[in-house]
Amino acid sequence: MLFHSSIRQELARSFGATLVVLFTIVLTMLLIRTLGLASRGSVNPEEIMLVLGYTVLGRMPTILTLALFIAIVFTLSRMYRDSEMIIWFASGRSLGGFLGPVMRFAWPILVIISLAVLFVWPWANQQTTELRGRFERRGDLERVAPGQFQESSSGRRVFFIDKDTAEGTEGRNIFISNTESDGRESITSARSGRIEWVDDQQFLMLNNGQRIETASGQGSLKVSEFETYGTLIGEAAVDSGRVQAITSRPTWALLQVPTPAGMGEVGWRLGMALTALNFVLIALATTAGNPRAGRGGNLFFTLFAFVFYYNLLNLGKSWVASGSIGLLPFMLSLHGSVLVVTLLWLAKRHQNLSIRGWLSNRLRLAHTQRSVQP
Repeated sequence: MLFHSSIRQELARSFGATLVVLFTIVLTMLLIRTLGLASRGSVNPEEIMLVLGYTVLGRMPTILTLALFIAIVFTLSRMYRDSEMIIWFASGRSLGGFLGPVMRFAWPILVIISLAVLFVWPWANQQTTELRGRFERRGDLERVAPGQFQESSSGRRVFFIDKDTAEGTEGRNIFISNTESDGRESITSARSGRIEWVDDQQFLMLNNGQRIETASGQGSLKVSEFETYGTLIGEAAVDSGRVQAITSRPTWALLQVPTPAGMGEVGWRLGMALTALNFVLIALATTAGNPRAGRGGNLFFTLFAFVFYYNLLNLGKSWVASGSIGLLPFMLSLHGSVLVVTLLWLAKRHQNLSIRGWLSNRLRLAHTQRSVQP
């Protein structure tokens, strides 16, 4: 049918262009953020693209929701501005008649958003957390880079190596500053060093160096020289029982063990899917065109509505997590009320109802009844 096919084709073109622009903007922002994390030592520089890919996957539900909302608003605005809506209205179509083709175009995207926020979002967060955690738990020697001062995983040691070999097992001009738990401090320097394994333990064997020890609060100083000195450099233990973040847990796991924080996360995930559906109806119910004005007003409304609704969703998540409100009352109060108001607004525009017109008709009818009375 010409009516359905023409609207869906224009929506597809607008959605594709909007998605490319939003994806480029978000990708650039996340790339800058990931590079900042890598420069601070929170992300492995060799895994920047992998972390960036997982982060973008986690943000796809939000990107798709905003792209769908903008595409519908821009398409309807263009039709109003070019008087195409007037032609369709004059040919017997009403605003409610646009609901069919719009929903036929939007439902595959709504399904993708729902699946992405329920399954891809926690999986992507889990992969990102594992990458960052593995990099933070790497061994002390793995942190060392030639020509740079590097801190150990415990924060008590600082390493410096002037040069190392290609295999990374030997180095020259080594400096180590160490602070013990009892407050003692030591500074060790050596001309060379190598890594050796003794009974499944990793040692750094230093050659031809000097060691300076100071005792906290005593003012004593001990200087010793050595030809060979070994120090234990063990890897940070991997905490297998580490508590998994709420955002990284699968949805079914959160439902199996309901906690306020878990229900807040479930409410956010389900809310993202419902938000996308409500935005489709909001775009259809609220978009109007003025041939004498540009699309700036509709664009401003689109961005404001998205930011306002999204902030309410995040605020509701914190309320549910803190126990201030239950999950079901929050879902009904936010998404249910928005759905009802939007449907009423759409019905009003579909029936071409106006409060001013209704009051004028009532006043005119009352005046007529008074004039015909004897």
